[in-house]
Amino acid sequence: MAEATKVQTIDDVKDPVQQKSTDLNKPQMPLIIGGLIVGAILLVYLIATQGSVQSLLLVIGLLLGYTLFHARFGFTSAFRRLASVGNGKALRSHMLMLAVAVTLFAPILAFGYSFFGDGVSGYVSPVGVSLLVGAFMFGVGMQLGGGCASGTLYAVGGGRSVMFITLLFFIVGATVGAYHLPFWTEDLPAFEPVSLATSTGFGYSGAWLLSIVLFGLITWITLVVEKKKRPPKMAAKPSATGWKRIFRGSWPLFAAAIVLALLNALTLMTRGTPWGITSAFALWGSKVAQVFGVDVASWGYWQGNAAALDASIFADSTTVLNFGVILGAFLASAAGGLFKFSKVTGKNATASVIGGLLMGYGARLAFGCNIGAYFGGIASFSLHGYIWGIMALAGTFIALYLRPMFGLSVPKPKDSFC
Repeated sequence: MAEATKVQTIDDVKDPVQQKSTDLNKPQMPLIIGGLIVGAILLVYLIATQGSVQSLLLVIGLLLGYTLFHARFGFTSAFRRLASVGNGKALRSHMLMLAVAVTLFAPILAFGYSFFGDGVSGYVSPVGVSLLVGAFMFGVGMQLGGGCASGTLYAVGGGRSVMFITLLFFIVGATVGAYHLPFWTEDLPAFEPVSLATSTGFGYSGAWLLSIVLFGLITWITLVVEKKKRPPKMAAKPSATGWKRIFRGSWPLFAAAIVLALLNALTLMTRGTPWGITSAFALWGSKVAQVFGVDVASWGYWQGNAAALDASIFADSTTVLNFGVILGAFLASAAGGLFKFSKVTGKNATASVIGGLLMGYGARLAFGCNIGAYFGGIASFSLHGYIWGIMALAGTFIALYLRPMFGLSVPKPKDSFC
């Protein structure tokens, strides 16, 4: 049987950065210089006012954003490709990322390794109605909003205009979710948090081995699905060659997976908890609500942490990481000559509003997003991370039927095979 002379590809470049050519443009030097100046000013400010932890986290966040953009490392698109056409390449990169992460997290959590001696703890959360509903909502929302939590940040940094709308309503949804959270967590059923390491008797070595087996099983399943469905390949991305590729992309998914896992481990050892994103959105929205006279401090969500409402946002480590991700993505896009504001239409703006609200609200209910719950949870050996992934994938299947209503594309299988 002869092979096809042309192979259909999934347009990976458009998600989340609009760029059709596989050739990079010239570096946008004014933007690069401006970004470096902003980064330097922010770094000096953090050193002077917040100390070494926040300063280091800004640098880590910048590297996270740079990595995410250069690899177009997506969670939303990975779930969508698997659900729509059976392409599991991106999901396999998730498994590599998680395998490296658990390998690094296991000794860090077991022995309490920390740069600043304050101890470490992973993200281990309950499994209940709140998690199931929240992760499902997030799965639908990220497919409508055009990106997950990390995808939203790095797409904003890359200049994708509609993602500013997604981010705004992500913040709104997270704030409303914080207000409603006591109902979901206190009035509805849930099991106690389950750690594969500490709740099962496996210990961290046994939990690590079990995790690796699970990642291998998921990888094998994606290969079986691909063999059956023979999906289109992922499209080529704009890329430099040689050593310039480090600075101007694009990076292979497997390389980005390893770098993201390393940076998450550095985050754990720096601030004592893994990488997270959406708790900062709830903080930002709550602070704005305070300005308008809302008694945010009385919410159950803020009990025990009301001091954060009065402190500077730069005292919040997640906020600093988020700013770093945006700035890192901005520098990466400018280095590739790709920064450009994109067109906003009524349909994609509406989808962004709905998607942002669903993601923000769902993230609060599910104890995190694709980073805090899925990446951080699984890396911390928490059962809730796996449940989050399953429910978000279920939400993705539903969203495939909703995306065309807003003019959003859905990957299609090959029309024919030779």
